[in-house]
Amino acid sequence: MANRYGASTVIDRPIEEVFAFLADGENDKKFSSRVLEIGKTTDGPPGVGTVYKSTVKDAGMKSKREFEIIEFDQPNRIRWTERSKNMITVPEGGYDLRSMGENTELRFFNEFEGHGFGKLLVGVALRGARKQADDFAESIKNAVEAEA
Repeated sequence: MANRYGASTVIDRPIEEVFAFLADGENDKKFSSRVLEIGKTTDGPPGVGTVYKSTVKDAGMKSKREFEIIEFDQPNRIRWTERSKNMITVPEGGYDLRSMGENTELRFFNEFEGHGFGKLLVGVALRGARKQADDFAESIKNAVEAEA
């Protein structure tokens, strides 16, 4: 957990709407400026085993990413793991949702893991992610609310 960051926000939408938006990983592009392209590579609706491949830009460098949904507890919880091999990966990330009547509390997190030279960079990446976590939560909120 030492390499974990996250944030929370309240979204002005019912939990079912928020979950459906977040469950569709292709929506990541709507709230994450680092995602240049993303697509689902498995058949069927999102759920455990669904895989998304993306191209992202971090610190001026493009990389290919592949994530798999490993937990799907509708409408409260989604967990994923990164299957790609990059200098810094996310062994676990997730969304936790809690109904607040017509609103939804969202908590998200990602854990970073460094590989090779990435072990030297993971601390810098983590500090940057922590500084931007509240803004990222706000971006998710804005994207979900704009969908209605």
